[in-house]
Amino acid sequence: MTAVRTHVRLEALGSYLFLAVRRPAGLRAATVLAEAVVADVDATCSRFRSDSDLSRANAAAGRWVAVDPLLVAAVDVACAAAATTGGLVNPLLGRTLVQLGYDRDFRLLPRPVATLLPGDGPAMEAPPLAAWREIRTDPAGAIRLPARSALDLGSTGKAWAADLIGTAIEEELGEPALVSLGGDVRVAAPDGRPWQVAISEAPDGPLQQMVAIEAGGLATSSTRVRRWSHRGVVRHHLLDPRTGGPTSTRWRTVTATGPSCVAANTAATAAVVLGDDAPRWLAEREVAARLVDSAGEVERTGGWPHQAEVAGRWAS
Repeated sequence: MTAVRTHVRLEALGSYLFLAVRRPAGLRAATVLAEAVVADVDATCSRFRSDSDLSRANAAAGRWVAVDPLLVAAVDVACAAAATTGGLVNPLLGRTLVQLGYDRDFRLLPRPVATLLPGDGPAMEAPPLAAWREIRTDPAGAIRLPARSALDLGSTGKAWAADLIGTAIEEELGEPALVSLGGDVRVAAPDGRPWQVAISEAPDGPLQQMVAIEAGGLATSSTRVRRWSHRGVVRHHLLDPRTGGPTSTRWRTVTATGPSCVAANTAATAAVVLGDDAPRWLAEREVAARLVDSAGEVERTGGWPHQAEVAGRWAS
């Protein structure tokens, strides 16, 4: 007898796309729709494609550039995340990431050498913390970046794409589904039944906890996954825009929930950047989060459950 499938896993945006549905009959249509969204996002928003709209905007920083309205939407979302966090989640770190060696698809970067340790290395050029406020967009399809700046949408892009996929499935198919792009999770067409989500510090990493969400989003930001070596120093992709360097080692991984995947990812990334101030910042915003420090100790905020509890109420 042929097994009935209700989920699929594919490569997408330099990571993976996991899609699960309630009804096996809905899987194919949901997959086709998700793949179309991913293709559109990659073509417009990739920093590593010379033909992308984002690359053209970066090359013409300081001038208006005609772009696909999809990139405008992505940048507006990134700027909203910057506004929410006072610039801690910042879309203008493209030049800094290139200086740190992240100048191509992550799969092509040199992996850390075992004998190297994470370090500060030479000072990097970082844009002023509020430079993102100078970004201008036209919803009809144009963008102007500040001169001598470059977009990188890594802090919000995958989460935004997960939200896009979830919204498309909900609006076009009405199909209850769970979308995960590299661990950035969004529930589509909530039906009141919880989805079980495995929490780990890396894709395919050891299971640390199972939680359940009924709606909204859940996202993880970690310094342990995207690591590479550059000029004798181990780097990671989560930067502190206040310094231009990789974030401190206070939190190596933060998982958070929110009404959308972007909201969850914004909170998780801001927490990693904030370091010691993160638990207070998250608690003030009533964000349910799980923080793992450099020694592997876990701290929880906003009612994040212990192992046997259910998280579905957070993201309603």
